[in-house]
Order: sequence, then C-alpha cells, then structure tokens
Amino acid sequence: MERTYADTIVKVIVKNELNDMSVSADFYDALDEKVDELLDGTARHADDNDRKTVQPHDL
Repeated sequence: MERTYADTIVKVIVKNELNDMSVSADFYDALDEKVDELLDGTARHADDNDRKTVQPHDL
C-alpha cells in the first residue's frame, strides 16, 4: 500500500486526539473500516430519503 501525505496527516491528528497514547499499526485499518461503515450508512440514509446531499442527521 502506498502511503500518502494525507495518511500521515491523519495519523498525526489521531495520535494528538488520543493525547499522545501509543497507537498500534492495525488500529488504522480498523478505523478505516469503521469510517467506511459510517459513510456507507450515511449515504444509504440520504438515498433512502431521495437526497443526493448527506446532512448531519444522516449520521
């Protein structure tokens, strides 16, 4: 997998938000899965309501 600047920036932000706790390498894969699930559900909710724009209440 190719690493991007965005990946590095996100990892720095996550570590900062976790008050500099150690973060295992596989944590980011699990986080990616959770974010994918959240985004899929959000898009599905908007689509179920005949909208192409996701809104906060779709979360």
